[in-house]
Amino acid sequence: MKWLNKVLLLFKIKELRNKIFFVLALLVVFRIAANIPVPGVDTERLRAFFEGSQLFGLINIFTGGAMSNFSIVMLGLGPYITATIILQLLTMIFPKLKEIYHESGPEGRRKFNQYGRILTVPLSVLQAYAMISLLRSQQVITFLSPFSLITTIVVITAGAVFLMWLGELISEKGIGNGISLLIFAGIIAGIPSSVRQAILTYSPAQLPAYIGFLIVAVLVIAGVVIISEGQRKVPVTYAKRVRGRRMYGGFATHLPLRVNQAGVIPIIFALSIMLFPGMVAKFLVNAPNQFIASAAQFVGRIFENQLFYGAVYFLLVVVFTFFYTAVTFDPKAIAENIQKQGGFVPGIRPGENTASFFYHILNRITLVGAIFLGLIAVLPMIVQGATGVATLAIGGTAVLIVVSVVLETMKQVESQLVMRDYEGF
Repeated sequence: MKWLNKVLLLFKIKELRNKIFFVLALLVVFRIAANIPVPGVDTERLRAFFEGSQLFGLINIFTGGAMSNFSIVMLGLGPYITATIILQLLTMIFPKLKEIYHESGPEGRRKFNQYGRILTVPLSVLQAYAMISLLRSQQVITFLSPFSLITTIVVITAGAVFLMWLGELISEKGIGNGISLLIFAGIIAGIPSSVRQAILTYSPAQLPAYIGFLIVAVLVIAGVVIISEGQRKVPVTYAKRVRGRRMYGGFATHLPLRVNQAGVIPIIFALSIMLFPGMVAKFLVNAPNQFIASAAQFVGRIFENQLFYGAVYFLLVVVFTFFYTAVTFDPKAIAENIQKQGGFVPGIRPGENTASFFYHILNRITLVGAIFLGLIAVLPMIVQGATGVATLAIGGTAVLIVVSVVLETMKQVESQLVMRDYEGF
């Protein structure tokens, strides 16, 4: 029970205890906000809409049910995450933005984050209007006057900004990454209702499916831990250098290249791409023009096809994994920094040869991580097709986020304990 003693130790240290209670208090505030609805919505039709759409149902999981409640924080952290992704992609186009992000130190990062906050506001307005228009086309929202429409958009936008502020507050004054913890709390909040639904719909004939679900769940969690922690350690040696009367260098270390360098960002980005055609199709299906309405119905039927949807979703996740890894990790810059510090990879010439070596290794291990992320993304469809039980469909993305957040938070807690001369987990 050594781990239990470590958990109890967290609450004995006043500073850590205060941080934990602070994070828990803000998570409670988030759950309260997620259950405050915006008035003027037919809740029964809203639930039926989300139950009938697998894509919107998955997005609803990440908001902790806030979207299906049409709450004031229904957009969740989607606009902020999208703004961050857009800015990171723009670093490949605008050298000045890349310099701010990579080379300007803490001040540059603060400025980059400020740009993300500013961009979150217009994205929240656009997403709020698009969601309201979609629900109006589905007759979930029956009537909104111009004043009510503007008020609703302002409230939903304020809710998205409020969640962004909560996330940054947790990161600054609590333990762990605030944005990840809020998404984690939203996913965990849906577990009780899922378990309740599984119990209510249980029959003895489904026992093999439940057993299979538990086995697959354990395997998924084990796979997520292995891939999340997996890395290729590239040896790096630093030559001895003499400055004045002192000698520097002369030691060996390693450069860790992670198998899953991109995290869950490719899945989130692929989800936003997959969401767009379906949302536009549902919006235009009742258009007065017959051609547009027929085209919208055709697109809607294609995206309701599980095989097509799964194949495109898997392909997008793989492509965005390579793309995002290329944005966030520059082998050429790493090779130049190692060379400037007098380091080299044994058996590889410094400079261009080292960069090519890093590219070669990164492409190979990223392929494994990309295929893994793609399989995790389409896992709910595979499980549902194999078991035939919709309530047992494992949210692979949700499992990936939950396990990743737990591992990241444990590492931060362990570092806090080590700083205070305590042994980590």
